[in-house]
Amino acid sequence: MEVTCLLLLALIPLHCQGQGVYAPAQAQIVHAGQACVVKEDNISERVYTIREGDTLVLQCLVTGHPRPQVRWTKTAGSASDKFQETSVFNETLRIERIARTQGGRYYCKAENGVGVPAIKSIRVDVQYLDEPVLTVHQTVSDVRGNFYQEKTVFLRCTVNSNPPARFIWKRGLDTLSHSQDNGVDIYEPLYTQGETKVLKLKNLRPQDYASYTCQVSVRNVCGIPDKAVTFWLTNTTAPPALKLSVNETLVVNPGENVTVQCLLTGGDPLPQLQWSHGPGPLPLGALAQGGTLSIPSVQAQDSGYYNCTATNNVGNPAKKTVNLLVRSMKNATFQITPDVIKESENIQLGQDLKLSCHVDAVPQEKVTYQWFKNGKPARMSKRLLVTRNDPELPAVTSSLELIDLHFSDYGTYLCVASFPGAPVPDLSVEVNISSETVPPTISVPKGKAVVTVREGSPAELQCEVRGKPRPPVLWSRVDKDAALLPSGLPLETSDGKLRLERVSRDMSGTYRCQTARYNGFNVRPREAQVQLNVQFPPEVEPSSQDVRQALGRPVLLRCSLLRGSPQRISSAVWRFKGQLLTLPPAVPVAAEAPDHSELRLDAVTRDSSGSYECSISNDVGSAACLFQVSAKAYSPEFYFDTPNPTRSHKLSKNYSYVLQWTQREPDAVDPLLNYRLSVRQLNQQNAMVKAIPVRRVEKGQLLEYILTDLRVPHSYEVRLTPYTTFGAGDTASRIIHYTEPINSPNLSDNTCHFEDEKICGYTQDLTDNFDWTRQNALTQNPKRSPNTGPPTDISGTPEGYYMFIETSRPRELGDRARLVSPLYNASAKFYCVSFFYHMYGKHIGSLNLLVRSRNKGALDTHAWSLSGNKGNVWQQAHVPINPSGPFQIIFEGVRGSGYLGDIAIDDVTLKKGECPRKQMDPNKGAPLGMPSLLASPHRCSHHHHLSTTLLTPLHPWPPSILPAPG
Repeated sequence: MEVTCLLLLALIPLHCQGQGVYAPAQAQIVHAGQACVVKEDNISERVYTIREGDTLVLQCLVTGHPRPQVRWTKTAGSASDKFQETSVFNETLRIERIARTQGGRYYCKAENGVGVPAIKSIRVDVQYLDEPVLTVHQTVSDVRGNFYQEKTVFLRCTVNSNPPARFIWKRGLDTLSHSQDNGVDIYEPLYTQGETKVLKLKNLRPQDYASYTCQVSVRNVCGIPDKAVTFWLTNTTAPPALKLSVNETLVVNPGENVTVQCLLTGGDPLPQLQWSHGPGPLPLGALAQGGTLSIPSVQAQDSGYYNCTATNNVGNPAKKTVNLLVRSMKNATFQITPDVIKESENIQLGQDLKLSCHVDAVPQEKVTYQWFKNGKPARMSKRLLVTRNDPELPAVTSSLELIDLHFSDYGTYLCVASFPGAPVPDLSVEVNISSETVPPTISVPKGKAVVTVREGSPAELQCEVRGKPRPPVLWSRVDKDAALLPSGLPLETSDGKLRLERVSRDMSGTYRCQTARYNGFNVRPREAQVQLNVQFPPEVEPSSQDVRQALGRPVLLRCSLLRGSPQRISSAVWRFKGQLLTLPPAVPVAAEAPDHSELRLDAVTRDSSGSYECSISNDVGSAACLFQVSAKAYSPEFYFDTPNPTRSHKLSKNYSYVLQWTQREPDAVDPLLNYRLSVRQLNQQNAMVKAIPVRRVEKGQLLEYILTDLRVPHSYEVRLTPYTTFGAGDTASRIIHYTEPINSPNLSDNTCHFEDEKICGYTQDLTDNFDWTRQNALTQNPKRSPNTGPPTDISGTPEGYYMFIETSRPRELGDRARLVSPLYNASAKFYCVSFFYHMYGKHIGSLNLLVRSRNKGALDTHAWSLSGNKGNVWQQAHVPINPSGPFQIIFEGVRGSGYLGDIAIDDVTLKKGECPRKQMDPNKGAPLGMPSLLASPHRCSHHHHLSTTLLTPLHPWPPSILPAPG
């Protein structure tokens, strides 16, 4: 197991006034996904182009202190896009298999509570090309007095795409152009959905009977290939034609097997047939094969329109519709209508009376009604009339009218509805007419006008209906727009009782009960109201609160009632660490207020620190406020905007890291005495701990510590804990990663180990034959060519990365790969380029180092070259250069005569001055544990003298964590 030693350097306090390094959030959007066009600098394009189905990755790079929180939202695009309904709280937005409806403008909002939030946006443009659709339309016109006819054909090609597609028409293999001859015309019609181009063949000629291809292209944007559709035009080309084997309206009995055939009577090419049902899909068990539709044992719910459609892309689709009606009857109702002319609401002798009967039936118009009085068929007379389709009543309703009501007309009337000759059971409804038949009244029973229940319990609302007959009762909400049922219809009850299961607080309110106008008197509805009160436990604030105070200072804890039913506090109980609090003089309880309860602590001590709970009750339930009282210091706030925090060491695989932080609310508690710093390499157990003494720490003051001799490319967990006279405070932790510098201002400070994906700002040359590859022993291809290339990087660790050229197929002799450095400003006369190379294999070509001068245009000059097999070992080269102006260095690998020619480089250093005369052993690094110090940039208007002190560990380093030899 690899062991590591850390030398932790002195704390550097940077004093600032006011808010110190606290700064509002700033944001920048960069893309890291499968963009079609990625700019070389990879920095925030306003339009991000991506192919449909690829993965969208957007990163919101933020600065600001404290660390801003990031939220992604979206506008524009489709209203059905689910992403619009939610937000993504993450610095990286990732959408797998992006769809066209997910295009639009995406917003990154970063906020940290300092100043105003930062909002940046980027428009995502999703590119796609659907399959084109080609349809053919023909017209025939008479010419010169009907002596002959002209035939014109329109070939219409339509496609959906982004960006707009380009159309190419071909006859056979020949491309057609607009107005190529008098018989060809190509144009774009108006008012079409999608993109459309029409090829018009005028006055059809024999040579026009041919194969036509519509090819659509988005010019290979995002790598989307062209698509095409072909149609053969012949002298028999014709649109589809259909006929049905049954009438367009088909009435059947329930339980019958139904078969409908849709027959083709024309069409070339042969049309395709398809059955559909409206509304909804085909019934379960229905079978559509070609033009035949079979529905076994048809039921009432299978009624509806069945459509047979034939398409062959010539003319308009042919469509035939069958209206399938399965005989059924349900919902028999009756109405008693007193004399309308005299506006009566009661049955009175000498006035007219109408009895009505209705059933919901399919087909409705085939229903027949028959009236009976006292068990015998009702006889028509001048005073007894039976009518159908009363305009004041629902369609196909039978009414029996009694003119000038006599005492002898009292009796029991029966209405029977039936389908003659069909195996559908009759439905009947009975109406009793007598002196006791009276219109309804409705009222709320005594003591039932207000119903109070607890949330989650059942509730029953009741209205009493009197009268004969007693109609159903309809319930609805008075003070809410929403109905009780999702259908939006009132809820019908036969006994006048509305039963609600598990009521919630939003169901509180006034409910209306009213009589229905069916199965009773057809008169103005009677109504009453019931109030429902739903009681629920209290809601309090704060539900949880962290209270910090210096030792010896007082604290006031307050628990407030936000809402509840009833809205009052019946009792408030305080507990400390689970124990019931009494009223000792040291901890007095304030007088209770109607909407809150308070507890005052005269002084925070170690004994009085801990968890306090206030339980508030309103007789229905209780809720608790939790307070955590202590003199603990708040956690440090790590500073993430340190410029170039990583410093690599020349000639070794070590690096140092500049750790910076501020202290959250340092004045809230006692002064800080020191910090305890713990550093642990990820995937290892041992951690190194050190105490860091501090003086007075102010809010916004930036503190700094330098960790050295971290091992490249490992990451570390850093934990930082503040200490006061009370003891340990809250711990903050973060992971630090090794990142290599890009175009460092001070070139001699850094060695590029290629451990970071950004490879120190190096780029692949666009004018060479192939690219350099970054890999380590863990990412090597297990099937790679043996006897060539290095097994590991210069450090010998499997995690270490290096750059190499892969010379296997399809590479050929003389192919070149170029790796280009960032642009450096020449501030010295001489520079030295130091690097390690590995050239092992019998087919090794050449490794060249070039210098590209940017003084007057780009000029490449050779500075160093090496060819041939140099053995399976890393070796170091020092190359002096003297650029005359801004410059770049280029590593050029040239492929040799075969595949055993992999060349690798690692640990590139560019420093000012002349090169060393004596080569160093590449397998020996610089001595470990050397102290280093880096002054931290800060955002203050005044500079102060900085002093450092090298700290001594609290305990001697154990032997297990001493530096490894070599």
